[in-house]
Amino acid sequence: MTSAATSGGTRGRASRRRDGLRRRDEILDAALACFARRGLLGTRIEDIRRAAGASPSSVYNLFDGLPSLTIVLLARTFERLFANVTSRVLAEHRPEAAVRALVDGHLQWVLGQEDEARFMYQAMALELARTEREELAELKARLAVPVMEHLASLAVKGAWPPWPASTLEFIVLGPAHEACRRYLAGAPVDLTGLRQLLADVAWESVSAFASEPAREQTVK
Repeated sequence: MTSAATSGGTRGRASRRRDGLRRRDEILDAALACFARRGLLGTRIEDIRRAAGASPSSVYNLFDGLPSLTIVLLARTFERLFANVTSRVLAEHRPEAAVRALVDGHLQWVLGQEDEARFMYQAMALELARTEREELAELKARLAVPVMEHLASLAVKGAWPPWPASTLEFIVLGPAHEACRRYLAGAPVDLTGLRQLLADVAWESVSAFASEPAREQTVK
């Protein structure tokens, strides 16, 4: 086979891959719109197929069914959320500012992407198969690495409690997660008005477990 033919074949495969990724995202976007209108439990794979203008073969070529599509959409949602949060946190060079950015970055994304955020919280409440739970947990842990490494790089001795990433998330983002769930469910929650307070609570929760010398250094 000539080099020109090889090059043409490579470009062809790359083009088909781009087309496949674009089609996948179109179907995921259609799924998100259907979930926003019908709810997660009220949406069928056929509703999504019609909304996307896709053939049954193209849908089932990309996804095994509605559960598979939901997991892929949830993974994409995690990636988008973490991209926003990570950019906010990595721009800060003081521990307090970084913790506040972690909370505010999450709330900023929820307020700007309500349909996606609502889907995320609803999907996370579903009973997933063990392998799916493990895969999503592994993805979240991987996406959190830049944030956790940055926070660790900012910490003076004793500034951070010796908590694993999952515990830090519970403490720092726990109140924010609950406020978001209620807001997205239609409860009378002023999420915009809570942004400052929730960031305050997060930092106070972390700094309360730092040593006294470390607390003094982090506020300088």
